[in-house]
Amino acid sequence: MRSNLAALALCSLTLTACPPKDRYITDGELTLGEAAQAVEESAIDADAASITSGTIELSTSFTLGSAVEAAASEVKTFIETQLPCAEVTLQAARLSVEYGKKPGLCLYRGQSYKGTHTIELKKTAPGEVEVQHTWASLSNQRVKVDGTATVTWSSASKSRRIQHELTWTRLSDNRTGKGSGDRVQTPLEGGVAEGIQIEGVRSWTGEKGTWDLAIRGIQVRWADPVPQAGSYTLLAPSGRSMNLAFSRIDSDTIQVTVSSGERSFNINVTSPAQTP
Repeated sequence: MRSNLAALALCSLTLTACPPKDRYITDGELTLGEAAQAVEESAIDADAASITSGTIELSTSFTLGSAVEAAASEVKTFIETQLPCAEVTLQAARLSVEYGKKPGLCLYRGQSYKGTHTIELKKTAPGEVEVQHTWASLSNQRVKVDGTATVTWSSASKSRRIQHELTWTRLSDNRTGKGSGDRVQTPLEGGVAEGIQIEGVRSWTGEKGTWDLAIRGIQVRWADPVPQAGSYTLLAPSGRSMNLAFSRIDSDTIQVTVSSGERSFNINVTSPAQTP
């Protein structure tokens, strides 16, 4: 069965403990309503994760092995070069970034930013990089995020680990959620400018209850509302376990196949337009 959700409000990724066995539903067929709700919930939470991942990218331009104060100064210069619209203040190894404080569109890798972002560099040695992030009312026109994340880097595996605690609000209807995540990210084949691949786990609580998510081979491009490849295993508040598989149809549309047991639904998600 197929259903089109044009401009589904919205996307990306997430930490979870193993759910108790008695939460699983083992009878009753998956309905289209359940499938659509699973896509919507995972999309909103994913968008919250995506907006934070985009701003984390801004803090990666510094020389490994340099003192944290010097590294923070390099990050300040990079952000001011990429986003003249942002006001950046520096104190020791801590930066405060206010997106949209100055004139101009705060657009970076397909997302338009507003809000405040604090970056504190803890370690900058090769193979031992740690950065602390805090966001206050950070938005990308679709979702607003408040929260924190600890990001650690491995130069050997060319990966980074993100452990986050976030509260999000969907701007179209003020729908809220709160959750945590533990993810490992690596660049896509075209480099991090194209997007990232993610493995890990996430959990969040929304208006329907708590959702637990396992992430496998998820590929995310910065401007997309949902991943373009990979799969989620999602445990809904109802106790139903669902698999969500993602595949790109065209430049603006991604198909999400939601399955549970012998029943599945294909739902097309279209990227919402970005406006200044």
